Amino acid sequence: MAMNQKVAEVLNEQINKELYSAYLYLTFADYYEERGLKGFANWYQIQVQEEVDHAKALRRYLLDNDYKPTMEAIAKPDKTFSNDLEPLEAGLAHEEYITASIHRCYEVAQEAHDIRAQKMLDWFVGEQGEEETNARDMIQNMKLFGADPKGLYDLDREYRTRTYVAQTTLPM
Repeated sequence: MAMNQKVAEVLNEQINKELYSAYLYLTFADYYEERGLKGFANWYQIQVQEEVDHAKALRRYLLDNDYKPTMEAIAKPDKTFSNDLEPLEAGLAHEEYITASIHRCYEVAQEAHDIRAQKMLDWFVGEQGEEETNARDMIQNMKLFGADPKGLYDLDREYRTRTYVAQTTLPM
């Protein structure tokens, strides 16, 4: 059965949004690098890798369903920050935007009665819940401990220990 055109289009648009997320998070990593907070930079560099993984998974899904993805231009991130909390808050806002976009993809798949796409998107729904929780936790930690130099140092050391784990069970 051919893939529903509307489902294919929203999934293709989601690829671009995931790649934009990677661009955006690179700017967050750069901000923290400039501040000497290599742990925070590490956290966002890993986020970059995860966002690219998400885009690649969506691309693979489209290809496996006989739809040729179209790579669109990626917008230039325009965020600037005046303190260490702002990138974290921007990250949560962006994750909430991505969650809404994934939900829209799911709704389109549901309207088209595309059970296979819904099943694949279930993984993304769960992933977004995790992403939002992580973003909220980072904001809370910064508010609690970031104003104190020792607390900020400890947070930075904690975030430096995060390692990239390739996602071996991507949705299909």
